[in-house]
Amino acid sequence: MVQNTMSLRNFEDIYDVEKFMKSLDGVVKVVKQLPNEISIRDLAAVKVPNRVTEDHIVENVQPIFKSKGNIRLATYFPTVNMRKTTQKSSVDSVSCLGMFGTLELQPEVSEVVDSMIERLRTLSRKSDGLFIAVDLRVDVLENKNCHGSGTNVAKSCYNAQEIALFLRKVGFDTDTTIYLTQSKWNNSLSVLKDIFPKTYTKENIMPEEKKGKFLEFEGSELEKVIDFYICSKSDVFVPALSGLFYANVAGKRIALGKPQILVPADIPG
Repeated sequence: MVQNTMSLRNFEDIYDVEKFMKSLDGVVKVVKQLPNEISIRDLAAVKVPNRVTEDHIVENVQPIFKSKGNIRLATYFPTVNMRKTTQKSSVDSVSCLGMFGTLELQPEVSEVVDSMIERLRTLSRKSDGLFIAVDLRVDVLENKNCHGSGTNVAKSCYNAQEIALFLRKVGFDTDTTIYLTQSKWNNSLSVLKDIFPKTYTKENIMPEEKKGKFLEFEGSELEKVIDFYICSKSDVFVPALSGLFYANVAGKRIALGKPQILVPADIPG
């Protein structure tokens, strides 16, 4: 369970716990609280990589579990591999269930997401309600390791100007509505808005009465969840940043039958 701090919320604050437990019934036993005789501070922490294999579990997790009796799994993401693997695994169905079939938003969170999407579609009425979601966050762009160096290093992110030029070159009209994952407006985004005036962040389209609760802490887990669902349900998704968020949104969109993803590239002309 995630601790409730200034920037993090408890799992049940965002997701429907009963739906989560019911979805995993018969697959894995889930409890809301640890037994009284077990303290989370006494549990052995075992790191498990994303897309863990059965061999890794047998070699690295099972021995510790047998020895300690109780363990705490800590997931980490050493790399984000978007390539499709041809090797089948007996845990593939469980993995798919865990990623796409267990999490359902709490009603209040779901209502906020739906209202924001509806607002974007209303703003896009001249283009049949279609809108683009762009994962573009200034704090990540300012990271000195964001862009690769050297001719053989792939570009890992694109700034507002590069995204604007890319969208124009692939044919998007200046009346196109764009949603940015950036929480609040930053002056560095103005170059994008100059070309696409209908460019919005969360603070522009979220219901006024919800901003105090949902935008209280910039970059919170709740904001990331909102971004994930809007990017997953947009008509087109553009990842200005490579990484885990892109991989998760791509997986969710494929599960929803929405493969319209445009990965930015340098287009001559």
